[in-house]
Amino acid sequence: MPVDAERSRTRLRDRPRPRSAQELRQFTRESLIESRLTPNAISMTGLVLNLAAAALVVEKLFFCAGVAFIVGSIMDTLDGRYSRMSGKGSLFGAFLDSTLDRVEEGIVLTAVAWYFAERGDEIAAAACVLVVLGSLMVSYTRARAEALGVECKVGLATRPVRVTLLSIGLVFAKGAGLGDFELLAPAIYAMAVLTAITVVQRVWHVRGELQAAESA
Repeated sequence: MPVDAERSRTRLRDRPRPRSAQELRQFTRESLIESRLTPNAISMTGLVLNLAAAALVVEKLFFCAGVAFIVGSIMDTLDGRYSRMSGKGSLFGAFLDSTLDRVEEGIVLTAVAWYFAERGDEIAAAACVLVVLGSLMVSYTRARAEALGVECKVGLATRPVRVTLLSIGLVFAKGAGLGDFELLAPAIYAMAVLTAITVVQRVWHVRGELQAAESA
């Protein structure tokens, strides 16, 4: 075992155990700082799990795909928090996190679109394309607004909402083994409508903020 790793473990063992919430946060932060885990490693784990989810969708193993997608999405939420808590974050890490979020969502939705196309359900397959476009526009409108100095987190279809809807759709898809359900197509339709509404909400919000700033 490397000397540095042994010293790090020794410091953790010798450190007094936390007795309050503040001490627990400090203990957790110091433990994370001294560990070898990085935010980028968590981001890459999320990518691998989403790739697995897409492959499972193609194989029509929807329940397993839903589980992989849920865990992968949890990884995507943890990397940012871990970055802030451990102090190991970087500008590139933040860029990589945002980029992989878009890639992962697109990969899983592409697999779902392939499934619908193979079944001959052209409307649901087209809806998947609309969801991908809508998700990208939801992200882009926020990024462009913040580049103009306007905070833009408004709207119905934020990423957690989209993840929740798609997770429900996958876990309760027809053939997933949790009953005679078919919620995948309804989840896709709901995401298509909500992402479109969210883009309009964000454009309207930014318009109002910029007009207020110009008239001030």
